[in-house]
Amino acid sequence: MNDWFPLWLSLRVSVIATIVAGVLGVAIAYVLAKWRSRWASLVEAVVTLPIVLPPTVLGYYLLTLLGTRSSLGQSWESLFGSPLVFTQSGAVVAATVSALPFVIRAARAAISNVDARVEESARVMGLAEWRVARVVTLPLAARGIGAGIALGFARALGDFGATVMVAGNIPGQTQTLPVAVYDAVQAGDDATARTGSLVLGAIAVVVLVFVTQLFARRR
Repeated sequence: MNDWFPLWLSLRVSVIATIVAGVLGVAIAYVLAKWRSRWASLVEAVVTLPIVLPPTVLGYYLLTLLGTRSSLGQSWESLFGSPLVFTQSGAVVAATVSALPFVIRAARAAISNVDARVEESARVMGLAEWRVARVVTLPLAARGIGAGIALGFARALGDFGATVMVAGNIPGQTQTLPVAVYDAVQAGDDATARTGSLVLGAIAVVVLVFVTQLFARRR
């Protein structure tokens, strides 16, 4: 594998997407964990959709929502002077949407498992709700949140369908490592396909070991 640009782009896109998904995902998970409403299940189902939708279908929805003919896409272009789709920013959006449900589900479970009596004790001591979340709930749920963020990173790094639909497959510009592996297979370049697959597999194993260790410590 002579061209390592797809790997560096994949890592860059995944790190940015993970940061965005981590912030948004934890905030949404906290609301879902504390929100006592019949609508909470519906909202959770909607934000979980990217897990069950075929990646190409998810990519099509994003392409429709963010393309140059959409109001969001036109607003982006007027603000930044270039389209969102078929750019590295588009790859970040696709990776973020793909990673977000993994963060939300793990964080929601972790936050829900925090002992309510500990949170109530903090409120009795005079802590405002936002401080209870910051100094009690989130630290106690940190391992589960960390596991979700790690899984989100792995999902963002390995995303193919949504990324290729939204960002395209432009070598040296938007071609991530999973897309490069697909290209190599199509071209009969077994060496590049094998190297790219081994790199992605190794990173996935490291992430899964990390997540397993986090859950083992929780026990």
